[in-house]
Amino acid sequence: MTIEVELEAQILRYYHVEKWRCGTIARQLHVHRGTVQRVLAQAGLPRVGGMLRPSQIDAYLPFIHDTLKRFPSLTASRLYAMVTERGYRGNPHHFRHLIAVHRPRPTPEAYLRLRTLPGEQGQVDWAHFDHLQIGRARRPLMAFVMVLSWSRQIYLRFFLDARMDSFLAGHAGAFAAWSGLPRILLYDNLRSAVLERQGDAIRFNPTLLAFAAHHRFEPRPVAVARGNEKGRVERAIRYVRESFFAARKFADLDDLNIQAAQWCAGMAADRPCREEPTITVREAFAREQPSLLALPENPYPCELQQAVKVGKQPYVRFDLNDYTIPHTHVRRTPTVRADPRQVRILDGANLLATHVRSYDRGAQIEIAAHIDALVARKREARHHRGLDHLARAAPASHTLMLRAAERGANLGNITAHLLRLLDRYGAAELQAAIEETLASDAAPHQNPVRLALERRRESRQVPPPVTVNLPEHVRSKDTLVTPHRLDIYDQITGGTDELT
Repeated sequence: MTIEVELEAQILRYYHVEKWRCGTIARQLHVHRGTVQRVLAQAGLPRVGGMLRPSQIDAYLPFIHDTLKRFPSLTASRLYAMVTERGYRGNPHHFRHLIAVHRPRPTPEAYLRLRTLPGEQGQVDWAHFDHLQIGRARRPLMAFVMVLSWSRQIYLRFFLDARMDSFLAGHAGAFAAWSGLPRILLYDNLRSAVLERQGDAIRFNPTLLAFAAHHRFEPRPVAVARGNEKGRVERAIRYVRESFFAARKFADLDDLNIQAAQWCAGMAADRPCREEPTITVREAFAREQPSLLALPENPYPCELQQAVKVGKQPYVRFDLNDYTIPHTHVRRTPTVRADPRQVRILDGANLLATHVRSYDRGAQIEIAAHIDALVARKREARHHRGLDHLARAAPASHTLMLRAAERGANLGNITAHLLRLLDRYGAAELQAAIEETLASDAAPHQNPVRLALERRRESRQVPPPVTVNLPEHVRSKDTLVTPHRLDIYDQITGGTDELT
């Protein structure tokens, strides 16, 4: 356990100047006795007073020091087991306190202050700032931060993810805001920058390499566990948390980014420059800007490109939401190209649809023309299914439909009426009525067929069919009711027509 420098100085003064014992110092300063002994031992000064009492651990100190020198992080419990096997019989808790005194302390590492030339270097990093609830989705609020190492000019933009398209959009936004870019950009081991690292061998993300080649800058990762190498962006993120985001109110992501841009151009630019304390960051950036690399004439496409599979429904699933495509492209693998504003769906070089990007969860973003075309196609399919059903039940209906098509009749209307006649009279009667209609000079229409069915029914003296849209369990209970003879009522009244 580390203690404050002021407390350590008090312990040393009370022990060497006031000649207090360890227990007295511990009681007066409200610390553990072992803490006082550890401070005195680490000070390296001879103890004032009597000789130290001999301890059981004295005989094992050479072994303990040698072991800790080779294995500095070896735990006290494992070291206690090792000295116990060699004959030590002391208390394990007391042994733990003694080891804390004898354990070698790591030598603190000193760092040189890194200096850069104007326009030479920039540093990039992501920072997480809580979450935003958008509909049914809980999205992480990520801040893309880029800072110029010499002038300390900050670029800040918030995104709802840390995908590669957002990563590149952050770069492009910073370059556009500064009208240039530094020659070197430092990254830590971000997945967007470094895919794999084995010692000095680094495999960069190929998308970032293509982006860097287009803008002519060098992506350079910092060493592992060397955050000091990009300390400028780390301090910039801390500055953003304390000076900008704390107690900040905003309506949505666009409002937050507008406020961030105003803050970068205002308060953040008016702070003193660390490289030249006599000037502001705004003045330092004005000096550095001519040293930045010029932007290429053609912008780099920062869209996220992803292949997706489409099932039997005309929807593409992307980032927790569904986007419609024409129904003619189901069961394929189109490509989604998305940026923070819109989602484009392509089949090769053909653009299928363009949607406004949604950050909700489980939403269906639809284009009315896609749905209307599918509905019309389904209606046409229902018409063809009806024709197939008629052709199987009454094969003569095929000839009737051909003649009706030659006359320009409404085949859908004829099909619907013939299907209803099929349900009322049955397949055999409908086949006979259609053959009778075709043999006559009647028009190929549903009305002559219906009249032929009625003539056949009357000739057989069968009651007309009644279609009632009742549930099956109700229709199964219907029975034939025989009406009573009217002369029975005459017998009740005594044969007279007058009522009494």
